[in-house]
Amino acid sequence: MNENLAIQLFENKKVRVAWDAEQEKYYFSVVDIVQVLTDSVDYQSARKYWKVLKGRLQKEGNELVTNCYQLKLPAADGKMRMTDMADLEQIFRIIQSIPSKKAEPVKQWLAEVGSQRIDQMIDPELTFQMAVEDYRRQGYSDKWINERMRSIEMRKELTDEWHRSGVHDSKDFAILTNVLTKAWSGMTTGEYKRYKGLTKENLRDNMTNIELALNTLAEVATTEYSRQSNPQTMAENERIAKEGGDVAREARQTMERRLGRSVVSQERASDYIKAVGKQGGDNALPTADKD
Repeated sequence: MNENLAIQLFENKKVRVAWDAEQEKYYFSVVDIVQVLTDSVDYQSARKYWKVLKGRLQKEGNELVTNCYQLKLPAADGKMRMTDMADLEQIFRIIQSIPSKKAEPVKQWLAEVGSQRIDQMIDPELTFQMAVEDYRRQGYSDKWINERMRSIEMRKELTDEWHRSGVHDSKDFAILTNVLTKAWSGMTTGEYKRYKGLTKENLRDNMTNIELALNTLAEVATTEYSRQSNPQTMAENERIAKEGGDVAREARQTMERRLGRSVVSQERASDYIKAVGKQGGDNALPTADKD
């Protein structure tokens, strides 16, 4: 199963989702759906409910249980755990087995999620538009969002180039990303997150405009160097990733000499944006609705 993991929200509750590009269908975390349907206060309660229901369905000879996929997904404690996944058809059958006033709203939501993915496949620009709206709802400024969207595009070009050069394992992607990030910032991604006081949050979503620009420069340089050098081994890719990061490091050092301060900051993007917003001007933020 070639999965692309994501988080979808139903009434502010997280539902882990995997997109199978080969089969062109979504797979949903069964426990997350059960938690929504049963209004379980925590993940463990939903997990117990699904365990009992799963046992009952097995005794009835229901093929639904045996046809569920299992994937390692990040759990609430941050650890990767095997999780039962089911496609839309299977989820609909599970919904029928659970008495819930939310059955119909969940069905409508599932259909909408599937429809959105199809629309995005037809017009990939919709994916970016939805991401922009999500960031706006969280209170990010248009200036920051524009920089973030450019960084997403550049990151995609880099990962495509790594794929072309034979890098496919997620661990290798993480290694190369760490090499690149440490070259320009002096820290691996894990060290960088700890420096900012982050745990599960996305590092790039918490970078200031300058940090995002430098990280994007490192990724663009790495992409171009890789295209020119055509690496064949992991060691060659690591060397090129460092060279790309070095480009951003030199730019960072030049900027810091002019500014007289470090541009690698402990500030999170939300702190940075609020500070700018209080000063007024083009970067001042309107009051954001909280979902």
